[in-house]
Amino acid sequence: MSEAPHLTFDLDKPGISKGHLVVPKGADCEALSLPVFSLNKGDGPRLLITGGCHGNELEGPLVARRLVEWLPEAQTCGRVIIVPVLNPPAVQAFTRNTPIDGLNLNRVFPGRANGSVTERIADAVSRLLLPTADTVFDLHSFGPTWDFPPSTTTHPISDPALMAKTIGMAEAFKLPMTLVWDHPDTPGMFDISAHNKGKVFVCAELGGGTVGAESLAIYEAGVRNALISLGLIEGKAEYPMFRQRKSSQTLQTRRPADELKSPARGIFEPRCSMLDEVKQGDLIGILHPMDSSSADSNDVRSPGPSIVCGIRSGGYVEVDEWLALLARPLNR
Repeated sequence: MSEAPHLTFDLDKPGISKGHLVVPKGADCEALSLPVFSLNKGDGPRLLITGGCHGNELEGPLVARRLVEWLPEAQTCGRVIIVPVLNPPAVQAFTRNTPIDGLNLNRVFPGRANGSVTERIADAVSRLLLPTADTVFDLHSFGPTWDFPPSTTTHPISDPALMAKTIGMAEAFKLPMTLVWDHPDTPGMFDISAHNKGKVFVCAELGGGTVGAESLAIYEAGVRNALISLGLIEGKAEYPMFRQRKSSQTLQTRRPADELKSPARGIFEPRCSMLDEVKQGDLIGILHPMDSSSADSNDVRSPGPSIVCGIRSGGYVEVDEWLALLARPLNR
């Protein structure tokens, strides 16, 4: 490599600054320049907001750009660093993973300086941006094949104090669902890397990954609520309207019982909706085989009382692919 990752401007400069995070070139591609916005108004919370980690989740970059438009006037203290697109090659290709090396950026943190391009992006973020923040908002959506309510998510954290602070921050978005997701402790996730450094990290998930005016407004309202909670802007936090309701619930999952997977190949037909309450034995959906004229369809039923927090929005599935994610109220 010809150079180390670097920023083209001084993050400590007061006021509004614009520049780039330069990710050095490697054997696989030329250097990347990620646009970065710094809004520095002195003492106060230090927040990093990122979008575009996965290239087929475009709501995050759009909401991040919206923040750049109005936050400079609204912010009263502290510093907010905004990176609308963490993974430009993936966003440009509209693919979850980086098309150059096939890697998932959210599985390679803290990255490698001499690695492939995805690892170099993670390395640059880990070295130059993560240390500047106490709190991180990573803006995602759940992907185009799922129905998932506007939500904030986190994973179980071994440090009870950090867990409590993280849940409180996630709930401050006042989105329809806050989810403590008992996800496999996958090495290389951005949030795990941040948690290991004692940072509060909240992942915001917009839902099904279809960009629309209503969904973007809900997402932006949630981020605004969180900024109010941090004391970065003034105002009154309000629950955004979703399905003609203003409410929120905090849920938790339990592995592996809450991860309903496909028993065979076929087309999945959902028979319930996200946030539906279901009892043991209730029908979640039907899997229709398409490679046999004699095979029966498979009913997919709830293993117990729960809330449907995510469901496949139809489509062809392979064996062992996720069909639904269930949860129940958080036991604090």
